Amino acid sequence: MAVTDEAIEKIKAMIVSGALRPGDRLPRESELAADLGLSRNSLREAVRALSLIRILDVRQGDGTYVTSLDPQLLLEALSFVVDFHRDDTVLEFLAVRRILEPAATAMAADHIGATELDDLARQLDALGPHPAVEELVACDLEFHRRIVAASGNAVLCSLLDGLSGPTTRARVWRGLTQKDAVSRTLTEHRAILAALRDRDAEAARAWATVHIASVEQWLRSTL
Repeated sequence: MAVTDEAIEKIKAMIVSGALRPGDRLPRESELAADLGLSRNSLREAVRALSLIRILDVRQGDGTYVTSLDPQLLLEALSFVVDFHRDDTVLEFLAVRRILEPAATAMAADHIGATELDDLARQLDALGPHPAVEELVACDLEFHRRIVAASGNAVLCSLLDGLSGPTTRARVWRGLTQKDAVSRTLTEHRAILAALRDRDAEAARAWATVHIASVEQWLRSTL
């Protein structure tokens, strides 16, 4: 592992220094191994590891390339790791979401367009006053994803997208067991939407905080 780690660090240094740029094809294996002072076996292991986290793209019959290094692509690895969470860590994921998502919602107040706001309003109207819990949770995920995307920060968007998965089951559970959870969620969504229409970043931040904290508080009381 120490040899493979060294190989990974050397390839990483080439990318960070700009010797290899997004989209560049790596030199042939024998040439790169010689240049870096590595065995071909350790180089292969390093390439395999870096391809798993979307730093490199191995194309059969064509060679190995540096990916676009786009944040959304790189943070897919986070989503993969997050899928292995234990139930007792859901509160920690919610706490992180409570820190990041209100900030993203406040940023969206300055960027989100009228058409997008109208689309979100139609989405809420289509649910009606008494939607099924699973339908509401699916809408909740999409509602927040679109607002966060409107923040204009691709890294923040990708982080929150990766963190939303572990809290989905908790949200369904809350909708099935807590009285008025569905109506409260709809009310909070409309309050967030109204704050965004008013371009009131602080109100949007506050309502997003209340919205996430209510799930967190409920879950804490039931565990």
